Amino acid sequence: MLKDKKKVRSSWDDKIFDIVVYIWLTIALLLVIYPLVYVIASSFSSPRAVLSGSVVLWPVEPGFQAYMAVFNNRQIMLGFRNSLFYTLAGTLLNVMMGMLAAFPLSRKKLFGRKVINLFFIFTMFFSGGLIPYFLLVKDTLYLYDTPWALILPGMMSVWYVILMRTYIQSSIPEELIESAEIDGCKVFGILLRIVVPLSKPIMAVVALYCAVGIWSSYFEAFIFIRRDSLQPLQVVLRNILILNNFTPDMLGDVREIAQRQGMRTLLRYSIIVVSSAPLLLAYPFVQKYFVKGIMLGSIKG
Repeated sequence: MLKDKKKVRSSWDDKIFDIVVYIWLTIALLLVIYPLVYVIASSFSSPRAVLSGSVVLWPVEPGFQAYMAVFNNRQIMLGFRNSLFYTLAGTLLNVMMGMLAAFPLSRKKLFGRKVINLFFIFTMFFSGGLIPYFLLVKDTLYLYDTPWALILPGMMSVWYVILMRTYIQSSIPEELIESAEIDGCKVFGILLRIVVPLSKPIMAVVALYCAVGIWSSYFEAFIFIRRDSLQPLQVVLRNILILNNFTPDMLGDVREIAQRQGMRTLLRYSIIVVSSAPLLLAYPFVQKYFVKGIMLGSIKG
């Protein structure tokens, strides 16, 4: 016998509340998305259109002269390559080291587990400060003015370890690990064959967080990197956007184009698009893991 399905009728108060929420979300969406649309449209417009303020939503007098200048620019492409290396290496190390620390800390059989957890958490609230950190990297680790100064000191984050540990505790049954131990599987076998495959959602979330943080950071490069050949893209972008530092070498083969009025402003928009594109392209591939991973990884402390 089929039962009649009755729809729950919303009261007028609920309907008004929903309308207000949707209006507010629409306004917030427009406030967030319009700057991105404007930057993209301006980057494909002509220098004259950008300088005159003719660009609103669509490119005016569209062209690719700014992107040609960016991709023909040795300094910008070198910074892009450096940032890509720092991001990939730093993200890989963070995920690997985080998982190697999270799995033992998730096991109740680990001797001194609570004390070790306290030591990890202690580092989140207390640090030596900037000067001891600089001396550690420069005089103890001898990483000053090397690419590893931006990778090795931050290759593990306690916050990511806590996320992974909590995910393993709440998502992977202890009985599954115990059965693997009974069957003779060693610790690294359990980690590689059981824990890692079942932890892909939280690993994707951590990788995304870490990649965004490393790609967007530039302060460490100011402190530890002096050679222009090792500077990340964000430092080059800062020199262009804030300091207006357009050197003849930076413009290189596009000297004739750069002399046109408004070319500097157009280059800024195109560089913003180029620097943001990798993260925007990578996000859809981890989006399906994002909600599941971060919710399951944050249920328990």
